[in-house]
Amino acid sequence: MTRGTSSQFANPGPLGLMGFGLTTVLLNLHNAGWIPMGSAILAMGLVFGGLAQILAGLLEYPKGNTFGLTAFTSYGAFWLSLVVLVCLPQVGLMPASTPPLMAAYLFMWGIFTLILFIGTLSASRALQVVFGSLVILFMLLAAAERSGNPALTVIAGYEGIFCGFSAIYVAMAEILEFQFGHAILPLGTMPRPRASHAIGAL
Repeated sequence: MTRGTSSQFANPGPLGLMGFGLTTVLLNLHNAGWIPMGSAILAMGLVFGGLAQILAGLLEYPKGNTFGLTAFTSYGAFWLSLVVLVCLPQVGLMPASTPPLMAAYLFMWGIFTLILFIGTLSASRALQVVFGSLVILFMLLAAAERSGNPALTVIAGYEGIFCGFSAIYVAMAEILEFQFGHAILPLGTMPRPRASHAIGAL
């Protein structure tokens, strides 16, 4: 890993994308009905999806990357808040949120993600896929909560698995490009003055 000795700032984008991607896949394996909800999902949401993403977002600050700062810290906070929503009723500190309230919670995250998706229109096609599929995921989950239709939750689960793996793909592409010094996996880079196409440079 000789490239790690470079004096340039490291790109925190792959860390944030992996934290988001792996956690999203794991949770949506549950939504799709493949695995039960358990402590492994909550721990992943707390540590990798939550704290690691917030760390990645803070590392975007000295680089002047408003998009990366906003996206990573916000989704890190989302995962932390989701763990809190699950755990508080379990310990008797607060009643569980009603389905309409959870639908509103997920819908607002969908609106926020739509704003970020618009921002990705100047970035790579791969990043557009990540945020576009995340908008769809939040809206499907909101509709499932509002309607009480379990089939929508399953559909959202499969769509969420795709969304999570798309984020993992972008992270992997960025890691490999750094290690080998040239692009290994295609990202569908949009033509623009800046050379890098990662979320860390949007």
